[in-house]
Formats: sequence, structure tokens, C-alpha cells
Amino acid sequence: MPLLAVARELQRRGRRVVFVGTRHGIEARLVPAAGFPIHYVEIGGLKRVGWRQILRTLWQLPLATAQAMRMPLPAAVFSLGGYAAGPPVLAALLRRAPLVVMEPNALPGFTNRRIARFVSRALISFPESARYFPEGRTELTGLPVREEFFSLPGKRRGEKLHLLVTGGSRGARSLNEASRQSWPLFRKAGFPIRFLLQAGRDDAARLEAEFSSGGLEGEVVPFLDDMPSAFAQADLIVSRSGAGAVAELAAAGKPGILVPFPFAADQHQLRNAEAFERAGAARLVLNRDLTGERLFEIVTALAEEPGALERMAQAARKLARPGAARRAAEILEEVSKTRFSR
Repeated sequence: MPLLAVARELQRRGRRVVFVGTRHGIEARLVPAAGFPIHYVEIGGLKRVGWRQILRTLWQLPLATAQAMRMPLPAAVFSLGGYAAGPPVLAALLRRAPLVVMEPNALPGFTNRRIARFVSRALISFPESARYFPEGRTELTGLPVREEFFSLPGKRRGEKLHLLVTGGSRGARSLNEASRQSWPLFRKAGFPIRFLLQAGRDDAARLEAEFSSGGLEGEVVPFLDDMPSAFAQADLIVSRSGAGAVAELAAAGKPGILVPFPFAADQHQLRNAEAFERAGAARLVLNRDLTGERLFEIVTALAEEPGALERMAQAARKLARPGAARRAAEILEEVSKTRFSR
């Protein structure tokens, strides 16, 4: 989604954009639907995979890089990292095309760390990321986020605390279970709360049946089509801490309880959550520590501490970086001129 936001901005400026990805990645569905051409390479991952997959990927890498080398020479290459970025990035370096990377996490991913010293520019979302790249080549742009999040009005809390729990489009089993365990605790305490749980397709029906008989206000849904509207109604948000999730929290200026996915590569979700907690924008709870009782304790403590949620919201808003797609497009245009001036 961030790459599509930058592509649209470049297209608006009259530039031609071509994507490179794999046929089994989400880009195979989203990029053609958005009207952009895409070239496919055959490549797999290297992180958290078995030795057979590692050997397969190492065998595929030179072949996929050769595929990328046969593509027309670009004015510049823009990469968000990930295993699909390896071949086109290597091809760009071999052909001396300017390379701009966007690093959305506090700890850069494997690909971006390996090619850090070769980049023309690195666009980062956390100041902590700068030390991984050459001095003078980073800029704190943030991650492109839909404008609807930035334009959400401030919300005054009503009689009930509106709690949004989302583990992403597929849900998160640990967040779902902690929510389920917390419902009788909120009910017994008589705490005024309204739940909105995006549970994912697999858990939604079971949890909805239990929630509807529990006497609390709210709803359990498999998927939220309009996440900005859900954010607008929320006083507090419980979520994972991937780059996109924390960027949306910042853009919307919403306080969060962040539960990092424990198997994220290089623990980058943990580093994101730590950065938000240091800034005062969120509370960090490790996945192994998340229970219904723990969720109940944190939510009620934050709600009952005067000004706590408001201070967290203000801290989150300070982390927001509007105009990231526009700035990325500007930088790509700037670096592309260096190739043509050689």
C-alpha cells in the first residue's frame, strides 16, 4: 500500500511506474487492480525458513536478478525491502541506477540492512533507523498513510470508552482470546465500555456468539471495510505493531496498546512498539503476557487516570509524518537526475 501511494504520486507528476514482485505475493493482486504494470521474478525468502527453502532461494537469486537485469533501465529504483526486493535491487546496483529505500521499521529489514551503504537515499520512519545507513543519506519521512487517517477530527470521550481491537485483516488469535477473557471482567466491574473487535474470518462467528450473550455493548466482526471510520470512533486501540499499524495510529493521533507479533523477522514489531512506548504514545504488552486480566487492568487504569489517554494521543500525533508519498516522489525525481547528468 505505501508503494502504491508513491506510485500514484509519481503518476500524477507524469512519471511512468513499473512494479517488480512475485506471483504469490499480495502485489500480484493489488498492483494490476490499481492499473500499474508489474514484472514478476521467481524468488523466495531467507528468514525463518527451512534449509531446503534457503537453498532454493540462493539458487533462484542469480536467475531472478538476471530477469531484473533484462528489464528496461529505470531512472531510479524504489524499494520497501522484503525478499521480493532482492533481485531488482541487485540489478539496480549492478546497473548503477539510483536506489532509494523506504524503511518503515525501527529496525531495518534484512534486505535494507545488506544494501544500506549503497543507497542514494533512505527514507525512514523512526530516528533509530538512521544509524544503519550512511550519514547524510537519511530523511525522516514516515510511511505513506491514507489521508483519511490524518484528517480524522479529535474525539471527546463519552460515557463509554470505545475500544477497538484489531489484529489485522486476518485477526490475531492472542488478541481475540484476551478480548474474550476480558469481557466478564468488564461486565462484573460494571465498567462502561463499547467493544469493536476485528476478529478475522476464522474466529468471528464463534466470538460473536459469545459476545452477544455477554451483556456488553459493541460488536465482533470478521473484517472492517472502513478502518478510518473505526479509528474515528475509538478512544483506545489494541493492535499489533507492524509498520503500517503504528503509522496509522500516529496519523490518527490515537493512543494504543501494542502487542508485537512474536515471530516477526528480527523482532521489528517489538522495536516499533518500544519506540512508541518511549514516546509516550502507547503501552507495550508482550504477546506471552497478554491475558484478559492484563488487558482489563491496562484499559481501566488508562481510562481512570486523568488525562492519560489525551496525553498519549498527543504523543502519537507528534510521531505522524504527513506528505510521505509526496516527499518520496520528490526524492525519486531528484536522484533520477544524477543518472542522466553523469
